[in-house]
Amino acid sequence: MPRRTPRNALDRLRTPRGFHGFLKGASICVLVAGLLSPFSPAMAADPETPAAPAAPAAVNDHCGGQCSDILPPGQNGNATLAQILLNQAFGTQPAHAEDQLGPYANLATGYPGLTNDKINTFFNDASFGVPDGQVASTVRPAGRDDVTIVRDKKTGVPHITGTTRYGTEFGAGYAAAQDRLWLMDLFRHVGRGQLTPFAGGAPANQGLEQQFWRNAPYTEADLEAQIESAAGKAGERGKLALADVDAYIDGINAYIDASDKGRYFPGEYVLTGHKNAITNAGTIEHFERADLIALASVIGSLFGSGGGGEVTNALSLLAAQEKYGVEEGTEVWESFRQRNDPEAVLTQQDGSFPYLTPPDNPRGRALPDPGSVEAEPLVYDRTGSAAASSAAGASATAADAALSSARRGMSNALVVSGEHTASGHPVAVFGPQTGYFAPQLLMLQEIQGPGISARGASFAGLSMYVELGRGQDYAWSATTSGQDIIDTYAVELCQDDYHYLYRGTCTPMEKVERKNAWKPTVADGTKAGSYTMRVWRTKYGPVQYRATVDGKKVAYTSLRSSYLHEADSIIGFQMLNDPEYLNSPERFQSAVQHINYTFNWFYADSEHTAYYNSGDNPVRADGVDADFPVRAEPAYEWRDWDPAANTARYTPPSAHPQSLDQDYYVSWNNKQARDYTTAPWGNGSVHRGNLLDDRVKKLVADGGVTRAALVRAMAEAGLADLRAEDVVPGLLKVIESAPVTDPAAQTAVDRLKAWTAAGSLRTETSAGSKKYAHADAIRTLDAWWPLLVKAEFEPGLGTDLYTAFTRNLPVDESPSAAHGPTGGHAGSAFQYGWWSYVDKDIRSVLGEPVEGPLTREYCGGGDLAACRDTLVATLKEAAGRTLAQVYPGDENCSAGDQWCADSVIHRTLGGIKHGGISWQNRPTYQQVVEFTSHR
Repeated sequence: MPRRTPRNALDRLRTPRGFHGFLKGASICVLVAGLLSPFSPAMAADPETPAAPAAPAAVNDHCGGQCSDILPPGQNGNATLAQILLNQAFGTQPAHAEDQLGPYANLATGYPGLTNDKINTFFNDASFGVPDGQVASTVRPAGRDDVTIVRDKKTGVPHITGTTRYGTEFGAGYAAAQDRLWLMDLFRHVGRGQLTPFAGGAPANQGLEQQFWRNAPYTEADLEAQIESAAGKAGERGKLALADVDAYIDGINAYIDASDKGRYFPGEYVLTGHKNAITNAGTIEHFERADLIALASVIGSLFGSGGGGEVTNALSLLAAQEKYGVEEGTEVWESFRQRNDPEAVLTQQDGSFPYLTPPDNPRGRALPDPGSVEAEPLVYDRTGSAAASSAAGASATAADAALSSARRGMSNALVVSGEHTASGHPVAVFGPQTGYFAPQLLMLQEIQGPGISARGASFAGLSMYVELGRGQDYAWSATTSGQDIIDTYAVELCQDDYHYLYRGTCTPMEKVERKNAWKPTVADGTKAGSYTMRVWRTKYGPVQYRATVDGKKVAYTSLRSSYLHEADSIIGFQMLNDPEYLNSPERFQSAVQHINYTFNWFYADSEHTAYYNSGDNPVRADGVDADFPVRAEPAYEWRDWDPAANTARYTPPSAHPQSLDQDYYVSWNNKQARDYTTAPWGNGSVHRGNLLDDRVKKLVADGGVTRAALVRAMAEAGLADLRAEDVVPGLLKVIESAPVTDPAAQTAVDRLKAWTAAGSLRTETSAGSKKYAHADAIRTLDAWWPLLVKAEFEPGLGTDLYTAFTRNLPVDESPSAAHGPTGGHAGSAFQYGWWSYVDKDIRSVLGEPVEGPLTREYCGGGDLAACRDTLVATLKEAAGRTLAQVYPGDENCSAGDQWCADSVIHRTLGGIKHGGISWQNRPTYQQVVEFTSHR
């Protein structure tokens, strides 16, 4: 059967998608390229480029050549029409479009022998400035004399140096448009729910705009008000932020005008019908403040908004209570929920940070009546291709993704205190795992100007500041944390289905609509179609479901603390870039307190390390259990909640997990600290965070940690199969509790034991072989895991409860498991799965100690012999499955190609495509830092 459409929205996006259809022959491609080549950036007259390139002036750099970074596939994310045609026909790449992909990919086989002096074989030198002789170009954008953009020969990264604040930010905007204009334009339309009219009506595009607009159905007035609101609350820094935004937008628009006049704008504008390649007719719309809020809403929803899933939680709780009764069913549910599992790996190792502790006697809980829940429709009045079955499927997938608490968990961090390093200085290897796209969502830059001094990565279109990177003598990064800032309220309906009780008054819901229509283009041949997206908004957020509670009709709404506050984090990022402000780890913690999205933040300088968990965590009313829907009544609202501004009382900074100079920190979207509840399920005894923690703990115990040693630990963890490393040994212990007499089962056991003894790695036999060592063992485990989980748990839980729990937490997320939350070819793996359940259950059956066990034993009903029979039977079935059955193939891979099924593929968001690379489970953008001195 074909591989299912991946569940993450960006993993589904294909824009443009029809290049192969219009490239009828290489001769046509060459002809068109010849006609258009005079309009490429390299050939167009550019009076803004001096004849003699010059390196930017040096600034304070305390890294001593020991800061490195990498961001595949490459810095250049813009391509002219000619370049797109050549890429599609011959695979040729524009300059700097994929020159970071090879070094990034090569670490998978090159890490074992890594030493400090070889790090930049796999990473870029992230020192400030451009070395003599390495300047590729120097531009004074729009002829300004207060800013230059210097690009280096090796990677083409922009080094922006300004003598005025306005000029600096103007240059940042100009450089962003040089590298990512099409992507920025794409995402401002995604954020507005208007992707299909802009880029085409492909089902994937329909699903993408639906997913994000469902959660952030803003009007233009909402968008425009947010940036001014954020700035207005921040005094002088707010005024500065507003001026920075305006200068940044001016820079973007200056590039739009220059590229339009010079005819070197991105070729996707021609292919999607916005520009004419011959006459140059058509318009690329200028950017405005509201566009940045639309962009921010997409990024925040993807990576920084923990919570949701309360209705799904309620349904699985009701299923548990239906099977076991209320008391026992609740205990069973809590054992699977693992809100505060004592065996979970932690980032903050000491102390307790209680957040959302389950109340003994919940108040205001609004569980639905059985069978009454229906998802709120979003799409109406479908015509043409919007009425096709593929469009309906895309809508269903988008709704699942928008309403789930299993959001894409990204990024990892390894930070070691100087007390345990060879140099005595802290060492950090960290970065965001934002997926793999072409062009990449992030872009590299260096910004030097009044009040700004930083190099690193920023999301395209939001790069007025470096968001993750390094300053003069410090570096910082983040991982997605996922604590719950989203609640579901049950608003009681009155009068009709579109009025609700708000504090005792029957109040009309607000209808917000987007009417989208599209027609075929060269890039997207989807037939013409249209639909209307309609969201009903209440004071308690947009309606997501309808149901009855105690026989009364209700609408379930979703309220998140960052709703209407997509721009609030700008002040925190401004502080991180300010060398005068950020001069200590305490100042770092103070800066990130201004970031309202849910992230774990890490810091390292030459003497100290630090950690802080950010996010506007609303203070719930006493007795409210935020894991479930609650009644929309004043007694159960967030404390001090102002519905007009969507502000509330938030937990104080002291209540957030944080520390200075811990021996080491690791984070891979695992539990932050003791008693700190996160929204996603799966923070139990086995988590991918263990892959980092086990390795770093050993390095720290041995002492003398180096940059190379920490990179090796990260790289090895990024190739490890979590199931094989942490769960399979227990499974084999059960199987070998009695002699294995079946030859097929014994062969499978032997292969699994050999693989786990060799490190449980999914790695090539040699660089470029595209064949796995221990391939049969990997095939067997990939086939076995879903079989054994179902056979282990479904008989005891019953089909209804088992199915309900799988909606809370997917069974598997192996690299090739396209049914997982991140889809196939996405790199990120092993975050969501039933590894902890299997681990705890198997240890219980074996009679081993388990902290925080499940309430009962499931494998074989708790009988060791029966459990063994289950495992052997499913292992034999798995071992007998062929490569083609386990890896059925997709649009990128032939059936049975195991390596390709795992491979990382950059998903095209524009016209340039790249080949796949061997699987790695590591950050997309990554830094390796060790500062040698401090101001």
